[in-house]
Parts: sequence; structure tokens; C-alpha cells
Amino acid sequence: MAMDGGQSGGQEIIRFDGVSKFFGDFRALNGVDFTARAGERIVVCGPSGSGKSTLIRCINGLETHDAGKITVDGTALDGGRRALSKVRREVGMVFQQFNLFPHLTVMENLMLGPVRGRGLPEAEARALAMRYLARVRIPEQADKYPRHLSGGQQQRVAIARSLCMEPRIMLFDEPTSALDPEMISEVLDVMVELAQTGMTMVVVTHEMGFARKVADRMVFMDHGEIVETGPPEQVFANPQSRRCRDFLAKILNH
Repeated sequence: MAMDGGQSGGQEIIRFDGVSKFFGDFRALNGVDFTARAGERIVVCGPSGSGKSTLIRCINGLETHDAGKITVDGTALDGGRRALSKVRREVGMVFQQFNLFPHLTVMENLMLGPVRGRGLPEAEARALAMRYLARVRIPEQADKYPRHLSGGQQQRVAIARSLCMEPRIMLFDEPTSALDPEMISEVLDVMVELAQTGMTMVVVTHEMGFARKVADRMVFMDHGEIVETGPPEQVFANPQSRRCRDFLAKILNH
């Protein structure tokens, strides 16, 4: 079990107490203790299979944990549908794949959640969608279909779609890993700007430049456990564990 030593400052908004998750005989999370505070930007890194994606998927109930307790913005994820629905209204998520509806325009993709999930009138939802398309710098793409956009543009639409639900917390699961190299920076630039607004963010990524620039705290995972945590300058300059040191050496010299 590993305590991550969350920073002081904002109110605690995510808490894991001894959380474990199994896939058959494979233990994806092993007694994890983890906290995040409102407005904190956390980058989670680690080798493939270390449990980092499972960690953030448990935050919004995409994976159900098998042991321990998870509390998000005061609501315990207890397996009940009401708690899950409440948490998902507070938590947005951006995946590796963009998961946009191909038969809907960008605008229609963005309006769907606010109209159906939040009951907004269409005019209000359209104005909200345009505001967030401007935030991710592609308002001119509103009437296009996803297939007419580049991968970077599609991922920015996916970010805007999550923002249209006006969540308190944003989760990113390796949001640039499916992009061509020249498109990565346009997505990271949008994420940097989002971080500057004070949004609580938990980001799984191998983009260490982004971590240095944005993260308040880094979390290194291996074998389903939090092995090391600390501010980026500490973790990069003086990693405390050999596993973290070896991982960073491979990533930074890649």
C-alpha cells in the first residue's frame, strides 16, 4: 500500500483508500491510496500494465473496484447507480480514441450531452458548444463531420465535448498516444491552457514535457501500486526508487 501524500491547498476532491481491482487472476490495482485536491494537476505515469489507466477509469466508474473505498467530490462509489450518475456529472474523460459519433457533425456531437444529459435547451447547448470549440481553437469546424478533421482536431473536439458537461474534474487517458507526432503539440497546448483555468486534472501520459510544464504532482505506478509521488522537479531530478529512475531514463532518452 502506498500513500501519495496529496498536496495541501484545495479541498480534497478524489480519495482512494486501499483500492484493489482484479481482472481474473491479474491484480491491476493493489491496495492503492490516492488523493487529489480541487484545482490540482496530477500526471500519472508508468510502464504498460502498471495500473495507471485502471486507476483513472475507477474514478468515474468505468471500472468497478473490488476492494477499498473511492470517494469523488463527497460521493462514495458504492456500486449504486445513483452514486455513479452523480459522480459522472462531475467528471469528464478524454480517451486515446476520440469516440465521436461519425454520423453527427461536430456541433451535434457537442450538443448531445448537454441536451440529453443536462436538459439544456438547444439554443443554450449550441452557445455552450461554440464557447468550448473556441476554447480548443476550432470554432470554424462546428458544421463538419469527424471524418473531415485531422486526428488532432478530433481529439480537441473530444475535449470540448467533455467540457460541455461542465465537469469539476477532467481525466485524460493517454490523449495523445493515437496521434501522429505533428498533431501532439496542438492537443497538449489546449490541455496546458485548460490547466491554467484551475480545472482539476488527472492525466495519464508519457509526455514528460507536459508533466514538467503543468503538473503540480507526478505519480509513478508499477505493478498496480503507487511507487513514487512528488512534484515534477523532484521526481525528474532525484527519483527515489530504482523502478522510477529506470522508467524515466527510458522515456527521456527515447
